[in-house]
Amino acid sequence: MTEPYPVPVPRPTLTHANCVVSAPLGYRPLHLDLHVPPGDGPFPAVLWLHGGAWVTGSRVWTVDQRFHERMVARGYAVADVDYRLALEASYPAQQADVTAAIRWLRHHAAALRIDPARFAALGESAGGQLAAIAGLTGTGDAALQAVIVWYGPADLGAVADQHDPFTEPAILLGGPVAERAALARLASPVHNVHPAAPPFLIIHGTEDDDVPYTDAVILTEALRAHGVRCDLLPVEGAGHVFAGATVDVGTFTEAGADFLDDVLRRV
Repeated sequence: MTEPYPVPVPRPTLTHANCVVSAPLGYRPLHLDLHVPPGDGPFPAVLWLHGGAWVTGSRVWTVDQRFHERMVARGYAVADVDYRLALEASYPAQQADVTAAIRWLRHHAAALRIDPARFAALGESAGGQLAAIAGLTGTGDAALQAVIVWYGPADLGAVADQHDPFTEPAILLGGPVAERAALARLASPVHNVHPAAPPFLIIHGTEDDDVPYTDAVILTEALRAHGVRCDLLPVEGAGHVFAGATVDVGTFTEAGADFLDDVLRRV
C-alpha cells in the first residue's frame, strides 16, 4: 500500500494563495502562491521552481523546509510557481508556463508590493533547467535579473542512450533525444548562453549521480566565457538534492540570498 502524503504544514509567510496566472487551452489553470514580507516594499521577487525530473513535483514542495521564512526575513518575496509536467504537455510548454508567471507578477507588481525591476528565479533539478532557460531567453516583461540553479541539468542532449524514449529528457521532449536534437538544444541552458545573460549562482553536489557535477562546470564555463558573472558553489561529497551534505540545506538558501543582495542592488 502506498504511504499517504502528509498533511501540509501551515505556511505562515503566505500572502496570496492560488493565484491563476494562465489557463492554457485544454489544460488545468496554472497557479502560483506568493509570500511577501511585511511593509510597503516594493520587494525583489524570487520565483521558486520545483524539481521532479519534469514528471512529478508541486509548487508547494521545497528542499529547505524553512525556505520561505528565510527568504522573507531577508526581504525577498517568493512566488511558488506551477508548470505543466511532461506527461501533461511536452516542452516547451513548461518554459511558456514560467514565462506566464513572470509576466503576471510583473503586470501586478504594484498591487503585490514587488519590484518589477528585480526579479530572480531559483530552481532545483528540473526546475533549475527551467530557471536557467527563463533567465537566458526572457526579454522585456519576461526578463529576469538573476538566476540561481540548484543541481540543474545543463545539456539535455547528453544522455547515454540517444534512442531511449523513457529517459527523463526524452519524456520532456516528447521522444528520443536522437529524434529531438534541435529541441534538446533549445531546452539546454549551455546552448543558450549569451553575453547579455543575467548573473548566475550555481550550487551543486560534487557526488551527484542524477545530474553530474560536470553539468554545473560546463554551464559555469560557458557563462564566464561570454563575460557573464557565474558563481559556482560546489557542495563537497553531496549527491542530488544535497544528500550527504555536511551542512544544513538552509546554508544554501542563505547563500542564494547573499548572492541576490549583491547582484540585485546593482540593478
